[in-house]
Amino acid sequence: MAGNYFGTDGIRGRANKFPMTAEIAMRVGMAAGLSFQRGSHRHRVVLGKDTRLSGYMIENAMVAGLCAAGMDVFLLGPIPTPAVAMLVRSLRADIGVMISASHNPYYDNGIKLFGPDGYKLSDEIEERIESMLDKDIELALADSDGLGRAKRVDGVHDRYIEFAKRTLPRSMSLSGLRIVVDCANGAAYKVAPEALWELGAEVVAINVEPNGFNINKECGSTHPAGLQKKVHEVRADIGIALDGDADRVVIVDENGAIVDGDQIMALIAESWHQSGRLAGGGVVSTVMSNLGLERFLGDMKLQLHRTKVGDRYVVEHMRAHGLNVGGEQSGHIVLSDFSTTGDGLVSALQVLACIKRQGRPVSELSKKFEPVPQLLKNVHISGGKPLEEAPVKAAIEDARHRLGKAGRLVIRPSGTEPLIRVMAEGDDPQLVESVVNGIVEVISETRSAA
Repeated sequence: MAGNYFGTDGIRGRANKFPMTAEIAMRVGMAAGLSFQRGSHRHRVVLGKDTRLSGYMIENAMVAGLCAAGMDVFLLGPIPTPAVAMLVRSLRADIGVMISASHNPYYDNGIKLFGPDGYKLSDEIEERIESMLDKDIELALADSDGLGRAKRVDGVHDRYIEFAKRTLPRSMSLSGLRIVVDCANGAAYKVAPEALWELGAEVVAINVEPNGFNINKECGSTHPAGLQKKVHEVRADIGIALDGDADRVVIVDENGAIVDGDQIMALIAESWHQSGRLAGGGVVSTVMSNLGLERFLGDMKLQLHRTKVGDRYVVEHMRAHGLNVGGEQSGHIVLSDFSTTGDGLVSALQVLACIKRQGRPVSELSKKFEPVPQLLKNVHISGGKPLEEAPVKAAIEDARHRLGKAGRLVIRPSGTEPLIRVMAEGDDPQLVESVVNGIVEVISETRSAA
């Protein structure tokens, strides 16, 4: 979609700069509110956020826009993105809104929208909302007697904790496990440690003191070094790293080694396949997932379905083809038996369930396949369309020829940052490195000459 506002995961950008301004947030509230008017009942919205300073500004602007459209707003405060998706359905709301830039630094923010079914909006609905933003939307707003109300809602943390706990068998306890959980100073800083403790684990919680500026700062799923160190320090059985809005997870085993989303999907898929729970004969992931995962699933006669990057596209494919396990290498894991979107805590609980059932350490359970050598590099861009330049096209074509059938090449613009992502993988690591460096060099030269 070639929109000016929506990217691969809602609207995202630098706080107080286009498109993440209070004015646009208010207009998004108006447009979204008008788009989901269904019948004559009092329409309601659930609105959550993470712990960024700019969340106060965006939250209030969204409330103004939604109330102007005649929607009652239930303010949830800091809470994980999957909790918003769950509460849309639980509270019979018409829309769910999450104010977060996920794993980005504090100075970014974003708006994620969910429909009444708890799923992220389709491209078509986003396009409809986007088309309203630059129009005289005020003409369609509620009359003075039809304005919405806003109120804080208590008990939502408890609802989500109970929901997460119920994804495990009632008889299962995590007693005997020492768990370090890194909440990234983000939205799960209260609920994740509490849920793990209530399930019986010994919990060591780190990065649970958000101040508006430290979300994702050298912590969480994108910076797991601190978690690795803590796991060693306290001799934990496992480390769990969430990101700022807790929709993704990275695991650290008892030796401090990182277990990424591909290995987590492999572990859960194998467990569910053996128990007869896996639906659809495979797993859904994106073009970024390692070829090793595809080969591992193939050995079990399971298929890896690949989509373009974005957990929303993974979910759409899962729904269309009846699969119940999907995700991304980055740690977005979608288990549709439980959730409509990525849920870091619920995914971690499924890993913990495997540990308890098999009585084996994480290092033994989580190494399901040997990853094919893979290299990803980012090239910062300030504008233009370098991927449409002739030298870049030629370099990409040459790289595909060199990799042949024994490797893969994925080149794409980031949907959330001003970057071109260049990824290659294959059995020959030297060839992979040569291919990626060559393309990065040509893109950089094209960018400099522009």
